Amino acid sequence: IGDIHGRLGLLKSAHDLIARDDAAHGGGGTIIHVGDLLDRGPDSRGVVEHLMRGQAEGRPWIVLKGNHDRFLPRFARQPDWIDAGLGSGKHWLDHASLGGAETLASYGIEYEGDHARTHAEVLREVPEAQLRWLESLPLWHLTPQALFVHAGIRPGVDLARQTEQDLLWIRNGFLDDRTDHGALVVHGHTVVDHVTHFGNRLAIDTGAAYGGPLSAVVFDRGGPQLLTPDGRARIARV
Repeated sequence: IGDIHGRLGLLKSAHDLIARDDAAHGGGGTIIHVGDLLDRGPDSRGVVEHLMRGQAEGRPWIVLKGNHDRFLPRFARQPDWIDAGLGSGKHWLDHASLGGAETLASYGIEYEGDHARTHAEVLREVPEAQLRWLESLPLWHLTPQALFVHAGIRPGVDLARQTEQDLLWIRNGFLDDRTDHGALVVHGHTVVDHVTHFGNRLAIDTGAAYGGPLSAVVFDRGGPQLLTPDGRARIARV
């Protein structure tokens, strides 16, 4: 499942789509979410609660960390922190397009430009268990079919030596690289019009944050296929 960005309704619909596909194909496999649970959409808190509850109930859900999933917990621990991945050099809350105000609103916090006041409200309103869960999310998940990661990898660097900054933020040097990475890299982070297979990578962020669909892809012996309300569909390859 691609980047969610606070769109709880789309997430639940994607899970329903997967459940129907499982019923039709005798599924029951692992569901992997490639990160960016938070920001921009209206219900980041609901997304976190839904995923945490599913894992607590024993559902086979892997939830990876996206770059947006660092902002809220880092703000709670270190309110002046600015992510090195932000070219603007602005704070998460002072960069309106990042959608931090929408995340805070889902916790009942209205951001009015005062970092100190907002920090105090975050510590009061955001459950510590949710902050710890967000901080502990894994950066990648490897299966026989593919390597799942939020943004991508640094080509030519062993997986064990990849940096968190690259795994959560990389674009240049990865998106334009056509070499074989040893495994198909399935990633979000960079929006595409439709799920696209580039030979060595599969891009699955179709812009749920901006009103687009939340895409789900199934992997079986026939390779990756897009899940649709009408069943499985071929994925465009370029």
